[in-house]
Amino acid sequence: MSQRFDIAIIGAGMAGASLAAEVAPHASVVLLEAEDQPGYHATGRSAAFWSETYGGPFVQPLTTASKPLLEAPDPDFSERPFLSARGALHIADETGEAALDGLLASFGGSVELHMLDRVALAGRLPMLRAGWNRAVAEPSCADIDVAALHAACLRSARKYGAALLNNTEVTALVRDAAGWRLSTKAGPVAADIVVNAAGAWADPIAKLAAARMLGIRPYRRTLVQLAMAPAADPDLPLVMDAAERFYFKPEAGGRLWLSPHDETPCDPCDAAPEELDAAIAIDRFEQAVDWPIQRVERRWAGLRSFAPDRLPVYGFDPRVPGFFWCAGQGGFGIQTAPAAAKLAAALLLGRAPDPAVVAIDPSAYAPGRFTN
Repeated sequence: MSQRFDIAIIGAGMAGASLAAEVAPHASVVLLEAEDQPGYHATGRSAAFWSETYGGPFVQPLTTASKPLLEAPDPDFSERPFLSARGALHIADETGEAALDGLLASFGGSVELHMLDRVALAGRLPMLRAGWNRAVAEPSCADIDVAALHAACLRSARKYGAALLNNTEVTALVRDAAGWRLSTKAGPVAADIVVNAAGAWADPIAKLAAARMLGIRPYRRTLVQLAMAPAADPDLPLVMDAAERFYFKPEAGGRLWLSPHDETPCDPCDAAPEELDAAIAIDRFEQAVDWPIQRVERRWAGLRSFAPDRLPVYGFDPRVPGFFWCAGQGGFGIQTAPAAAKLAAALLLGRAPDPAVVAIDPSAYAPGRFTN
């Protein structure tokens, strides 16, 4: 006999886990995770920073609203904060000048940003090569403890009775008068509502539900860990090329995490890094800084999934009753998770929005925007 729930959430990465934590106090919830551990493809492979400008001006309200919830979480949710001070520098050579001006124009009134000239920039990054003459400082940027946040969401969801089923890939979705019947590799599940929080697999899940696929496409993002000489200063800011060719940040033990800021279209998969992408990252890095690399210690890649307009999708499908979207979070899904989950939970449960997100208009993220 099928297990029956009010809500079945497909995907237990950050999107599904944070939403489950919000709705579990009000409904019976099951999280269906295809892998043997939640958060395997995207959540567990994050560059782990929180930046108000990352994702663009229409994502920024979700990021900003998440900050108080990450800095000072409810003690019942976590005994310690998830953010730690980092700061960011958006640096520009001649190629990135226009992008730097665009950054100021887009966020100057909503995010604290400061222009730096070459002298001030050299004081912050003495290893920077000639030709990188301007930067914008984003002091609010922080490191985020992704693993702790994800674990806290899962812990909170389970505390309120949510079930987590790993190794439970959904293979069929059928809706009838009684609700949804889900076939999974671990057996049948029944639910009144299905939430599509499947990340890179969001469109395939929609297809199973006979919903229109929205064009949510996964992209591969590469990271390499470098041992440097001298070792990376732990107080170094996150450094992002304004032209989006690379970014780097210090990590434990004097290491450096470096990405070529790649977005390579791919099928939903267990993403693996390619040698060429790692080489491109190192080449771009060495063109920007005079800082010897001792060795490449490891490489990895994760998936980032975007809707066509690069905004997240939250809300009930306009054509398929009981099918709810929580997908398309790109690379900003972790930093926006607290606010996004509260916004999505209000839509899902038909409740008034939490005060933390009451000023955010959810219509910008509605799946119906793709039906016109």
